[in-house]
Amino acid sequence: MAAPLFPVNTHRHDPYRTFKFQILIDGQPVAGLKKMGALKKKTESVAWRTAGDPSHERQLPGGTSYEAITLEQGLTHDPVFESWAALVNNVEGDGGMSLKNFRKDIVINVLNLQGQVAISYKVFRAWVSEYQALPEFDAGSMNTVGIQTLTLQHEGWQRDTSVSEPAES
Repeated sequence: MAAPLFPVNTHRHDPYRTFKFQILIDGQPVAGLKKMGALKKKTESVAWRTAGDPSHERQLPGGTSYEAITLEQGLTHDPVFESWAALVNNVEGDGGMSLKNFRKDIVINVLNLQGQVAISYKVFRAWVSEYQALPEFDAGSMNTVGIQTLTLQHEGWQRDTSVSEPAES
């Protein structure tokens, strides 16, 4: 018999759904969040041969890199994306860039269907590398929603193991 997917909620047989999530920036949930790109990392492979056995190549782990994360937010009056993007190039300042606040640790919460935090990840030292304030507008399309896009570079992520599986009713 296979191991249970959910030790606390043994009645549950389906994985968490991807439409129930939350992003916290500066400890506050982002309003109107529509979509988030995947958390991905890649470790390069380094080929290595020994002098005593040059006919066999071995593979060693090399450096690890993390892919950028893209966040999509419906147009709202929440200025979190625009304010954070402005910190990178100090739009409102004297042209000198402040290194104080442009990097942020963010939290990604996966929620169960009851809205409880089921899984949580911390993303470290993220900063805005690309910001789209407004989408392309089209007066001929009434069934679309305006989306802002934020692309974040970061220095890695880690699952928050202090978040345990909540009991579902």
